[in-house]
Amino acid sequence: MEMPQNQDFKYVLQDFGNIYIGARYSYEEMLKSEEIPYKWKAIIRHYLLKETSPETTMENHIFFMKEDDFSYETFQELKASFKMSVWIEADGKRHKHGHYESREYKISEIVQSEELHRKMDTIIVEELHLTKLALMMFSV
Repeated sequence: MEMPQNQDFKYVLQDFGNIYIGARYSYEEMLKSEEIPYKWKAIIRHYLLKETSPETTMENHIFFMKEDDFSYETFQELKASFKMSVWIEADGKRHKHGHYESREYKISEIVQSEELHRKMDTIIVEELHLTKLALMMFSV
């Protein structure tokens, strides 16, 4: 029996208006998955794979993206945001101990933030959040 490996943060969840995709999927794995919506697969094929390799994960892609990249424009147009757990240092006052805090960041905040790039080794990128409306309105 073959056991799937490294399945943390590899999932697809949907509610009435949103799609949440685990950030550890590589683009290639998303293209092969039956759970991933067809429109998102088409966007990956037509736009994202022009600038990155299929083995790249979203988790890695977002930290090396630049504002003039077409993939950045694509995520911007989709109003994409990412749920990330960010390490908060202990300050001795409000935070007695260091801890992870879960926050949602727009793609523009991630690409433009020097602080997030400095801390990227301690950040856990959990998921991509897309609205179904933005996905539906996006023209491929």
